[in-house]
Amino acid sequence: MTEAHYLNGGILLAMPGMGDERFDHAVIAMCVHDENGALGIGVGAILPGVTLHGLLADTGIDVGVAPDAPIHAGGPVEQQRGFVLHSPEWNGPGTLPVSDQWSLSASLEVLRAIAEGRGPAHWLVALGYAGWGAGQLEGEMRQHGWYAAAGKADVLFDTAAEMRWRATWKGEGIDPAHLVAATGRA
Repeated sequence: MTEAHYLNGGILLAMPGMGDERFDHAVIAMCVHDENGALGIGVGAILPGVTLHGLLADTGIDVGVAPDAPIHAGGPVEQQRGFVLHSPEWNGPGTLPVSDQWSLSASLEVLRAIAEGRGPAHWLVALGYAGWGAGQLEGEMRQHGWYAAAGKADVLFDTAAEMRWRATWKGEGIDPAHLVAATGRA
């Protein structure tokens, strides 16, 4: 029997033409993956018209020193629920250490810390998440829906959302133009 390979701390890339329009060119930072299922945060698309300052105002948190930033479309599940992917040096109530590259927090405390200038050095905010039941993600991967790439903090925190899909493929040594040509799908 082979040992299970879980994707915590990795990045899932949607394969060209995967068939689910919700995930076209998706880039998902994997935070939880085990025998019970998987949870990841989409980091490849921005929600139009939604910003950190607006989100802070909606939650009653003073903007303080927080820079305004776009909010990512984290996924189709619980789109009203907020998540912060951040560098692992910050730790607060409910923080989930994902890897040595990033952690995940879903409490208001991380937003307060960012607004007060005592938060993580690197962060991004998303609404919603992508989730899979037990064995579901593995099945989708067998049908060539997803590619599992290495998780890299520089792609997550230093690359614009619209460039992350391409940058992650290139980080894997794959030119996405050749991938698209080989599959015949954009």
